Amino acid sequence: MCIRDRANSIEKPKQSLPERLQQGATAAADWMQDSQFWTSVFRPGSIFRKGYTDSPRNRSYVIMNSVLYHLHPVKVKRHAVKVSYTLCLGGLSFFLFILLTVTGIFLMFFYRPTAAAAWSDIESLHTQVSFGLLVRNLHRWTAHLMVLSVFLHMARVFYHGAYKAPREFNWVVGVMLLKLTLLLSFTGYLLPWDQLSLWAVTVGTNMMGFTPVFGDQVRFVLLGGKQIGAETLLRWYVLHVLMLPFVLVIFLAIHFWRVRKDGGISGPL
Repeated sequence: MCIRDRANSIEKPKQSLPERLQQGATAAADWMQDSQFWTSVFRPGSIFRKGYTDSPRNRSYVIMNSVLYHLHPVKVKRHAVKVSYTLCLGGLSFFLFILLTVTGIFLMFFYRPTAAAAWSDIESLHTQVSFGLLVRNLHRWTAHLMVLSVFLHMARVFYHGAYKAPREFNWVVGVMLLKLTLLLSFTGYLLPWDQLSLWAVTVGTNMMGFTPVFGDQVRFVLLGGKQIGAETLLRWYVLHVLMLPFVLVIFLAIHFWRVRKDGGISGPL
């Protein structure tokens, strides 16, 4: 028997179980990354793709394919980072919305949207809950500041001409965000269920009742009847904590996406 035959006849040492598991995992990972599913989900530029090369084009693909990285673009124009130009009003509005979400969730633990318990829960929040008065006032004043900051942000965009091409669509999205912010503030105004809230909602719904064609139907849906009652409080509570924030988050995502899609923050006129 020749030397070659003897070498082939010698059995290779058996691999241990961890080594075999590692080889199997590597083979499975390679098969998954070469599959059609992987290539369709993780498009070129993704850091999860095999053969990723660091280039400006691929880095741009990473930003566009990731929601988290999308907030941090590959490059930013010089004027976009100047506080004197943007005044950080858009970022401030988003920060205030996050603060409102956190404080609002805290308040939901101690509030019941019923006519019999709403005002008593507000009183107990002030006197019995630790930091309850602080959190409620923080929620209230943050809501006022968000309305002001969103309005100033829209004014800044308008006077800088940032609503012009190719940013017309994002301007419309911004107008919708302003309306949603006002609706959130208005629906939260009724929740304390005091005399001031009742009269404010009465005036507001009466104004909505004069909407052409379907004004009476809109007023009936918002009030849950012909006048303010327990159904009104429940409906406005659902609008305030569920429906309007959900729609607002969707428009915020579209707004952020269009800012990057349109080439970042527009430059000076």
